[in-house]
Amino acid sequence: MVEFPDVREAARRLAGVAHRTPVITSRTLDAVVGAHALLKAEGLQRTGSFKFRGAYNKLAALSVRERDRGVVAFSSGNHAQAVALSCALFGARATIVMPADTPTLKLAATRDYGAEILTYDRHREDRERIAATLQAERGLTLVPPFDDPFVIAGQGTAALELLQDVGEVDVLVAPVSGGGLIAGCATVVKAMHPAARVLGVEPQEGDDLRRSLAAGERVSIEVPHTIADSLRLTTPGELTFAINRALLDGVLVVSDAELLDAMRFALERLKLVLEPGGAAALAALLAGKVPVAPGDRVGVILSGANIEAERFAALVRSLGPSPQGR
Repeated sequence: MVEFPDVREAARRLAGVAHRTPVITSRTLDAVVGAHALLKAEGLQRTGSFKFRGAYNKLAALSVRERDRGVVAFSSGNHAQAVALSCALFGARATIVMPADTPTLKLAATRDYGAEILTYDRHREDRERIAATLQAERGLTLVPPFDDPFVIAGQGTAALELLQDVGEVDVLVAPVSGGGLIAGCATVVKAMHPAARVLGVEPQEGDDLRRSLAAGERVSIEVPHTIADSLRLTTPGELTFAINRALLDGVLVVSDAELLDAMRFALERLKLVLEPGGAAALAALLAGKVPVAPGDRVGVILSGANIEAERFAALVRSLGPSPQGR
């Protein structure tokens, strides 16, 4: 399991390398949700998402020999960029297995950081098997996107910074894909403020963690059809599920329409660009799905901002006119 001291050690490794992202507040948002929202803007992190925290912490924990041999990772985009940049900073080679339908922006950024990219069909091929083959053939070290103690501890530094900057929260809400971010955040919150609630948010069509928690064991689903490409996982991680089963207070789901509404709200009212998956926690809050009482302090992880301008505009335009009163 990952413990609070592991996250503090990750914060030490990341100091001066990762950005200490700002916490955004909005009186308009507070009025809409009836609570005080404290938004951790991880879209302003290096590579545009929280993923840099975990990838760099994992690379920093490797031996020089392991880094010299090179690493392999599999990712739908944000972890890919994070591993590629982390490898560039350490002078290591990165080979990344990515879905063929990965957004162009994420593919291009990963290449720009110097990684070799191998694509696969996410509906027909197994990315973990492809990565394992490369690992064996080339002698590479695997850097998992979420199911790794160093990666989880690194992601938890987002919540650690939030609580250090704003103090106690009544509830913390974060998106869920493989479960590394919410597992790291829950580890921090439950250590620093045990009475606080921690809630994950998944796409309505991609609720593998919610179903797994209800079943008491990991379950798999079909590849979900959702605009949140970064949240299209089919099975929770083994380690992340163990942590989340022990620490989470619940998992919420949001529709694509609610994700789009949150993206537009973030742009118009917060002046922040969010990718669909990065807007999941805000979407749950705006949709009234996060149980709050007046005066509650709600920590919200805005996890990523990697989206092309054209796609962002097309998605938000599909909603029609903005709601009045916001």
